[in-house]
Amino acid sequence: MRPRKATQRFWRQGEPFVWASGAALALTLSMTAVLLGVVLRNGLGVFWPSPVAEVELADGTRLLGEELQTQINPDTGVESVKFKVGNMEDGPAFRWVEKRVIRKKFYPPGAFVLERLTNMNYYGTFQDLQTPGWESTTEGTPAERLDAALAAVRDQYNQVVQPLADQQAAVAEELKSRLKYQILRAEYDRKHRLAEGAAPDADAVVRLEKHLAELRADEQRLKQKSDRLTAELSEKEANLRRNVAIFRDAQGREKPIALLDIVRYTRPNQMGFGSKAAHYGAKIWELLTADPRESNQDGGLYPAIFGTVLMVFLMAATCFPLGVVAGVYLGEYAKEGPLVRLVRIAVNNLAGIPSIVYGVFGLGFFIYLIGGQFDAWFFPERVEAGEPVFGQGCILWASLTLGLLTIPVVIVSTEEALRAIPRGVREGSYALGATKLQTLWRVLVPMASPGMMTGFILAMARAAGEVAPLMLTGAVKNAPVPLDSTFPFLHPDRQFMHLGYHILDISCKSPNVEATKPMVYVTTLLLLLIVLSLSSVAIYLRSRMRKRYYMRAI
Repeated sequence: MRPRKATQRFWRQGEPFVWASGAALALTLSMTAVLLGVVLRNGLGVFWPSPVAEVELADGTRLLGEELQTQINPDTGVESVKFKVGNMEDGPAFRWVEKRVIRKKFYPPGAFVLERLTNMNYYGTFQDLQTPGWESTTEGTPAERLDAALAAVRDQYNQVVQPLADQQAAVAEELKSRLKYQILRAEYDRKHRLAEGAAPDADAVVRLEKHLAELRADEQRLKQKSDRLTAELSEKEANLRRNVAIFRDAQGREKPIALLDIVRYTRPNQMGFGSKAAHYGAKIWELLTADPRESNQDGGLYPAIFGTVLMVFLMAATCFPLGVVAGVYLGEYAKEGPLVRLVRIAVNNLAGIPSIVYGVFGLGFFIYLIGGQFDAWFFPERVEAGEPVFGQGCILWASLTLGLLTIPVVIVSTEEALRAIPRGVREGSYALGATKLQTLWRVLVPMASPGMMTGFILAMARAAGEVAPLMLTGAVKNAPVPLDSTFPFLHPDRQFMHLGYHILDISCKSPNVEATKPMVYVTTLLLLLIVLSLSSVAIYLRSRMRKRYYMRAI
């Protein structure tokens, strides 16, 4: 009898559900740990130099590259090895070789791995230098000769080519940012004055025509200067590209590679731990500070990092205050009734709407309606020319869209945090003569701030990883950082890069998926680190708030 009663009590007290919840939590944490382990394993080792193997096959052919992985075909039982052989202009950058046809494998000490501006890596051995621009040294090791040649060509580039490139960029910016839109404005004003009935010889129209003629003369002058700089730049760069290093691949084919195209080189088979660590640090620094290259398959991620962090902060600046105000109103001021219950149901349902729906809403409401109206008011000449300012995707509208996506979380967490405060705290404040607003501002909001921060953390973590709304509201494959020296310095009307969208682009839209796989893991790891860093700071602030207001909550 007792065992039966104990069993009934066991089920009635909900013990099975407690164990089931614990098991589900353990399973979730285990899956999360496995996911993080996969990302860490594949992301942290991307930039560490791997040995370069030269392989001789049974048919006499040779290949030179990094041995990446080994797998066994489950149908045939044949073991194959995957090599990264690079040299994309000569064939596939990756090659699978059956292990049984490998006759010989060794690691030549003279193997070079070149990182290039285009066509990814080149694997080969150094042969000679051809430098008609100066007399290169013939003494020293191949690495010393190559170092001297690279330093010389980079010095010449910085002294001769870079100033011309800077001048050309300044002229292009002048044409694009100032003259182009001034001409559009003058043409728009002239057209509308004539449409309003002004005579062609009216003083206002004559002044506009004179101003327009001056602007077009300036435009023509700057275009001629730009063409001259372009021709001079092309000539100087072509002269520098005549300086080449000659390498030989495993097949014995010689290839001249312009010294300007070599970003850096390594000799992994001769590198010690210190050299590899220095190379690893240089690659990490490049990842954090440089722009992407090779169609986002190589180089740095600085624009994507900046765009992601800036978007999160803009989202927080719009989402958090509005969410807190809405939660305070629902929890402290709104009278219970059908309307308030309907609002709460709507807020809870908004948290479950697919993110792409928010993207469509942001496209229609923010971009077409609000942005289009702003352009109609302030930039009508650009609308008429088909070049909208706010009537297109940009980081401002993307941030507001994600703010709407995450604001239900902040509203619910704010209301729950206020509801958790004992009623006696409010009554004690009223008894001391405080008004409702003073009680709210000086007592309730500080005590509820840790709960509000919880909602903020959840909202920030979700917004940082969302991609679907961004595809419709401003994220693009390539875009400069929306921050420069031109007033107002920070440009929320510009498109931007985002780490999540970068992962989508290089993993699904790249012509060479195998080559971009390492960058996918690196970008994923970087996005996780950013989310964890921002969340850690918010959690630390929440902990400080809890300690500060703990005694007040008793």
